[in-house]
Amino acid sequence: MSYAITAGLILFADRISKYLVMTRMQDGESIPLIPPVFYLTYVRNRGAAFGLFQGRVVLLSLIALVCLLLVVTQWKKLRAKSAFVRWGVLISFVGAVGNLIDRLRWGAVIDFLDVRIFVFNVADAAIVVGVALLFWEVLVNDPKTS
Repeated sequence: MSYAITAGLILFADRISKYLVMTRMQDGESIPLIPPVFYLTYVRNRGAAFGLFQGRVVLLSLIALVCLLLVVTQWKKLRAKSAFVRWGVLISFVGAVGNLIDRLRWGAVIDFLDVRIFVFNVADAAIVVGVALLFWEVLVNDPKTS
């Protein structure tokens, strides 16, 4: 049950934050929050991370769908893994769902958290946290790497 609640909260935060940005800001508009390091900047990213694969919405959507299907079909096996693996996969999964919704609905991912090096969103942050948990498991907790 805690998996479903966490997934729902992350997805809700992603969807509502993107909705607020899209309805209250113009594309390209930037609002300084903590200048010169943190801004809200409305960007429609038609590529992947760091703007890679620009305009490849179908390809990126298919890759995301295949990965999501893999997680869904393997969830029983994943439940037997450590908490770091379970939570890492779940949090990354929800982030991927949030960005996939954007790609399918608007043909671009809505980004707005701007640290001047790159612009990202709640779903991106979830993916990074989930992958960090997986790295932690492999690099710190896995007895085979010790």
